[in-house]
Amino acid sequence: MTSASASFLIDVRQLRLEDARALLGHGEQVLPDPMANATVYLQSVIDKLSELSLKDPLTGLSNRRYFQNVLEREIEMVTRSGEPALLLMLDIDHFKRVNDTHGHPVGDQVLQTVAQALSDCVRPMDTVARFGGEEFVIILPNCQGHYGQQVAERLREAVSQLSLTLACGDQLKVTISIGGAYAPRWVRSTPELWLERADLELYRAKSEGRNRVCIEPQPILAVSAEEKNLLFGPLALGDPAWIESIANDSSAQGFGAASSNLN
Repeated sequence: MTSASASFLIDVRQLRLEDARALLGHGEQVLPDPMANATVYLQSVIDKLSELSLKDPLTGLSNRRYFQNVLEREIEMVTRSGEPALLLMLDIDHFKRVNDTHGHPVGDQVLQTVAQALSDCVRPMDTVARFGGEEFVIILPNCQGHYGQQVAERLREAVSQLSLTLACGDQLKVTISIGGAYAPRWVRSTPELWLERADLELYRAKSEGRNRVCIEPQPILAVSAEEKNLLFGPLALGDPAWIESIANDSSAQGFGAASSNLN
């Protein structure tokens, strides 16, 4: 063994890993024997800590950090391939009332139950994440308009059919409101713009009475991928909001899609 390779040898007993082990132990993570193979042990600690950093501890869903990474990747995929992708934003209706009436432990139970119902309704390729508080987000890649509406309605109905038994014996039922928007195809947009459009649709679902789905109409492309690239490809380095606006204006004038409602 050379002196260079020897300098990389690690004695795990000299590392301050107590906090990491306690955190992983709390999450019921099983680690290998540190004395059997120090490299395997350390790699396992790193991998499991990385996994925990991307998970919401209450629901077990992906957290907002992981969701943002997936959202950025999906924007790039839609820009390059034109493959349709739908972003859904979901909010539990009157959740504050649940916490105020029944307490936060019941609120946590509601979040966990809803999270499981959402996960059961989507494909393995879809990403379900807790966005914050009582709000969830779902990214549906390769999602045509008819399928997206079906999935959103299935999610809404699945949650509305849930019934939680409280300690007093009462049954608690909740509903969700859902807003959705498609990523602009063949146009370089931003995650922020995509989120804003989905959030506007969620606000519309709330304002129209809750327990409903509002999805921005998907533009219908009437030109080829090559024509889209010729139209918008040179604008890729410009302002994303302006590019998206130009794309929609052009579509309305006959270059491609029927205009999409962004309000």
